[in-house]
Amino acid sequence: MLQRVFKAFQYRDFRILWIGACTSTIGTWMQEIAQNWLVLQLTNSPFLLGLDAFLGDIPIFLFSLVGGVLADRIDRRYILIGSQVVQMISAALLAILIWTNHVQIWHILILSFVVGTAQSFGGPAYSALVPSLVEKEDVPNAIALNSIQFNLARVIGPVIGGLAMKYTGAAWCFALNSLSFLAVIISLSRLHINFKPPRTGESIMTSMKQGFTFIRAQGAMVTLILIAFCMTLLGIPTITFLPVFAKIVFAGDAMTYTLFLVASGLGSITGALTVAWMGDIHNKGRVALTALAIMGIGMVGFAQSKSMVLSCVMLFFTGSVLMCAFAMIASLVQLITPNDMRGRVMSVYNVAFRGGMPFGSILTGWLVPMLTAPTVLSINGVVLLSLGLYFLLVQRRVAAL
Repeated sequence: MLQRVFKAFQYRDFRILWIGACTSTIGTWMQEIAQNWLVLQLTNSPFLLGLDAFLGDIPIFLFSLVGGVLADRIDRRYILIGSQVVQMISAALLAILIWTNHVQIWHILILSFVVGTAQSFGGPAYSALVPSLVEKEDVPNAIALNSIQFNLARVIGPVIGGLAMKYTGAAWCFALNSLSFLAVIISLSRLHINFKPPRTGESIMTSMKQGFTFIRAQGAMVTLILIAFCMTLLGIPTITFLPVFAKIVFAGDAMTYTLFLVASGLGSITGALTVAWMGDIHNKGRVALTALAIMGIGMVGFAQSKSMVLSCVMLFFTGSVLMCAFAMIASLVQLITPNDMRGRVMSVYNVAFRGGMPFGSILTGWLVPMLTAPTVLSINGVVLLSLGLYFLLVQRRVAAL
């Protein structure tokens, strides 16, 4: 059973990249908890918390299409290394600003945009790189294991970050994150890459149009990308606004926020392990849409909970089904796409998947002061449930995959 769950680890390059990415992502989540709490401490504003998330994610919406073209033209390792270096420097700058007591909210907002810009180029390259490290039949397993590293880091990072904030200060979270980028840079330098970018005299716009043409020709691909956008637009604010629930709804502290993140992360790991165990199953579309509808129910349950224990259970539950839906949809997109088009197609997918985050964050941050966080997240959950049922029962193009 374990061999089936961790099958993609049989591939040397995938294993090396997984270890480096996991180490770096642990550092990223240490910074995430410190940065969110720092924004709330400096401003006590849910809107600015949402704005910070918006500025971190909006570059992905703006620049990922160009990043996708580059990922099909340039060695994907070079793009990723450049992305990691920019993020490493940004984290180090924030650590220095905090240590010298000069940090202001505008520093955080600007550097969030810089980091988001780096990710908008690194994201398509990474998404295109992972499937090329394993055989086609093992792509769903590789995607699920990649989700596990992200969510394992989402459990470990906040715990270490919460303890670091409590006993050494927030600056150490940013400093350790800066150092963690060295792990993925070293991993990338050790990969044996088979993909050789083809020479082309086409303009970037022409290459982008080819990507869009391919997507339109695949039928269900457009619906998959739309679902990815709605999933993050409505679902991710549950995670982004956990500090609001921790501090305002439950009158807690940074450790309460950490507990919420850990519960959600453990759920995501469980969901990703389940997908890895299932492997290349049939009816991926139906499973994804069912998970999406169930997630909507879980979001309403969390939003309306007044119990810390029940809230953690609901976060575990929603984290699990969100990861199941994400892994299934991402697998379908990857399996439909050939390697020479993967950078462009995954850039469009990333625009949708990551693009929903900034709009969901800024919209939720605007609505929370007027309607309260529980009400807004409950509305998001009901809409997500309705969308899942619609694509499952009415417009069945994805459900048939």
